[in-house]
Amino acid sequence: MADIAADRSGAPKSEPEKETSLRTVVAASSAGTAFEWYDFFVFGSLAGVISRVFFTGLPETAGLAAALALFGAGFLFRPLGALVFGRIGDRAGRKGAFLATVLLMGGATFAIGLLPSYEQMGLVGPILLILMRIIQGFALGGEYGGAAIYVAEHAPADKRGWATSWVQTSAALGLFGALLVILATRLILGEFVGAEAFEAWGWRIPFLFSAGLLAISVWMRLKLSESPAFAKLKAEGQQSKAPYAEAFGQWGNLKLVLLALFAIMSAQGAVWYTAFFYVQTFMERFLKAPPETITALMLSATAVSAVGYVFFGWLSDRIGRKPVMLFGMTLMLVAYFPGFHMLSKTLNPALAEAEARTPVVVIADPADCSLQFDPVGKASFASSCDIAKGVLANAGVSYRNEAGPPGEPAMVRVGMATVTSADARGLPADAAKAVRTSVETRIKQGLARAGYPEKADPARMNFWGAFGVLLVFVVAATALYGPMAAALVEMFPTRVRYTALSLPYHIGTGWVGGFVPFTAFAIVTAVGNIYSGLWFPVVFTAISVVTCLLFLRETKGRSLDF
Repeated sequence: MADIAADRSGAPKSEPEKETSLRTVVAASSAGTAFEWYDFFVFGSLAGVISRVFFTGLPETAGLAAALALFGAGFLFRPLGALVFGRIGDRAGRKGAFLATVLLMGGATFAIGLLPSYEQMGLVGPILLILMRIIQGFALGGEYGGAAIYVAEHAPADKRGWATSWVQTSAALGLFGALLVILATRLILGEFVGAEAFEAWGWRIPFLFSAGLLAISVWMRLKLSESPAFAKLKAEGQQSKAPYAEAFGQWGNLKLVLLALFAIMSAQGAVWYTAFFYVQTFMERFLKAPPETITALMLSATAVSAVGYVFFGWLSDRIGRKPVMLFGMTLMLVAYFPGFHMLSKTLNPALAEAEARTPVVVIADPADCSLQFDPVGKASFASSCDIAKGVLANAGVSYRNEAGPPGEPAMVRVGMATVTSADARGLPADAAKAVRTSVETRIKQGLARAGYPEKADPARMNFWGAFGVLLVFVVAATALYGPMAAALVEMFPTRVRYTALSLPYHIGTGWVGGFVPFTAFAIVTAVGNIYSGLWFPVVFTAISVVTCLLFLRETKGRSLDF
């Protein structure tokens, strides 16, 4: 790193030396970021297991919803981490800020692997889990901005997109590593102990594995020196004394923050987390695809994405950041609904055929129906309408709502057959459970007679067709994400770059992207259509397409010394 600093100050350095130093900067920054993404993504990939371990006191749907909400809760605190570490990075330096983040992230992830389950200590486990997720989100809030800025401030202008794309690739490497460790743990335990061991205690291994990654991350980052742009600013005594006031109190900078949020980050959060996370929930929850098939698909897609980030980052150095990012978000905008419909046809064709041939209708008094979503498990959902819709939501079956006679019990019409639901309000727990079981049994029998599959049939799956759909999502996500770090760094002045960049990034990825699985699942369970949850990412992606097209200026090649 010192040789690059010397080169920028005027001392002659050979091209090979500059390239070697840049590679060191990129490798150390990207590897550390990949390890942090691993820590964060292990939780998202194990949401189903987490719901059963820590939320066993909740009904099945509410348990999964709570786990997805908790996944989102980690993102909720990312903007706070962005503000805290952004201020540190702009006042004290880039290196110290993102060294602290990796320590927090690694420690919290390791601790999750040691937490007591709900059965062991009741609410203690879930409460501690929430605390660890908050720490994870807080730490990751300071990570990305530091790594992206550190690399960009070292890279020459004509290679900035390519160099920072490796930081983007670290997300793919982290997700790939998380999926790979989870898969390996499942296979090893299944071979030597039994598949049930993973659910009982084996899920802890991927979290505890992070201790080794933490040690490597700290060692690598301790070897780095400060970025040349900030070192120059500090030597001149020009670093910001009040980053918040400068970044958000001056209209020139605040305008850039808002532009970054609406023109880039709204789409990035929606596109990336739909392509790599909500799609997993959709395939598991609604299409009932086998876990090994989902893991294989996601591993393959993630491996391809690692190449995509670098390619599109390189391409942005040639033709500009804006056209590449605009292509990515527009492609995903038009692919959302067709892509998810195609996933249904390729992974569970029997379900797609049954929905087209024999649609399901819930006929109920609207006053008898409540919102079919409760992440805290307080609602009983004991009315005849709620019980009927709950059964269908758990089965991953779409249905149409139709108003029924006031005061009459809800009915589920499957083709020509009709199943009458029952009311369990006011009944003792055992009696209420018996009513639910009876309704569930009769509805599932009706669905089975109409050809609705209980789970996807591996013999009818079109793996490569599903992979083709995921490839479209991958191209869209990597085209947007690959050049994004360079574009964001180039938008903001050095004095407030860490603070001003980090906040819109983590609002977009945290509050939009992080809540895609949670919100989309909520919409589906409320509306009854398994595709209706896609309207959440569609809206945010559309906002960015319009804003980017009309207001975002090209930044390729811009000097960072401003």
